[in-house]
Amino acid sequence: MFGFVPRPIAEMPWQIICITLGIAGFGVVVLYSAAGGSLSPWAGTHAIRFSVFLIMALVIRLFNEDFIKLWTYPGYIVVAVLLLLVELVGAVKGGSQRWIDLGFIRLQPSEVMKPLVVLALARFYELLPIGQARNWRAVWPPLVIMGIPFALVMTQPDLGTSIAIVTGGVTVMFLAGVPLRLFIGAGLAGAAFVPVAYFFLLKEYQQNRVLTFLDPESDPLGTGYHISQSKIAIGSGGISGKGYLQGSQNQLEYLPEGHTDFVFATMAEEWGLIGGLVVIGLFALLLRWATFVSLNAPGRFGKLAGGGLTMVIFFYIAINLLMVTGLAPVVGIPLPFLSYGGSSMMTIMICIGLLMGIAHNTRQSSGSGGRVID
Repeated sequence: MFGFVPRPIAEMPWQIICITLGIAGFGVVVLYSAAGGSLSPWAGTHAIRFSVFLIMALVIRLFNEDFIKLWTYPGYIVVAVLLLLVELVGAVKGGSQRWIDLGFIRLQPSEVMKPLVVLALARFYELLPIGQARNWRAVWPPLVIMGIPFALVMTQPDLGTSIAIVTGGVTVMFLAGVPLRLFIGAGLAGAAFVPVAYFFLLKEYQQNRVLTFLDPESDPLGTGYHISQSKIAIGSGGISGKGYLQGSQNQLEYLPEGHTDFVFATMAEEWGLIGGLVVIGLFALLLRWATFVSLNAPGRFGKLAGGGLTMVIFFYIAINLLMVTGLAPVVGIPLPFLSYGGSSMMTIMICIGLLMGIAHNTRQSSGSGGRVID
């Protein structure tokens, strides 16, 4: 379109770069307000992290698909070992042992495992003959691949991340052609197992979260405080919000975790329904792009990995929005690009970098007339 623009610049994935810049930029604005009108301690760091991870995603985009396939299983093993190390030397925060302190960042290995499980299963089903996708040999190895990190993460304990790992993996299994009856049977078995899990596997605070979800008004000053204040903040924003830096729930510190899990409530109080629709609209564009990339991938690995990675991103967005509005239990899932946090942002940017790589590979395979827009 512009002959004077160098080709490497012109072929950059500007569509998704602009979308993520829009969301993350708005995140900086919201975190500035959450800190009472200051770049520290959250907004400035958030901007720096996004810049670094965006560069990382653009580098991942250039990785050859064969290179990714080669390092998928070794990467899975390394992160599984890191999950074991978390149990031995991990940092404790908020009563949970989930992080390894690397100095410049507190790495949460369970976050990195989400895209790795997707890649590992996509590689498994690519190598599996399509005719065997409907027998037991197509089921038990993926269950092991998902089960190991699921069990390790549950011991931290981190129910939300455990479910996210399984969600991405199950999506790949479904797209690979595993019979629907197996998912229905697993769903029924899971429903029957819920009472056992509630009484014998969940910690007391996790049980309280479930009870609070079912009846948030039963303890409005205790276990129901977070969600009650979140709904007050969102509702009080009305159509256009109270105005920037004017959110009373946030400024008076009534809203707990207003810079992380409940950042959407912080935003909605000041920007109202209009701000909320803008954020949701940008996320819809992000998911539309990711879905388009997955559907148009030329190979089986790209289609399966793209679908699983898209589901991982969708899981973050959907669960957080349902959580802050009281439609799902509070499970500590941040909102991509708005919530403050390094590990979760790194995970999302790894997913986006891999999806950009799939789009780049599709474009190269189909020539200049390819349908996928990077």
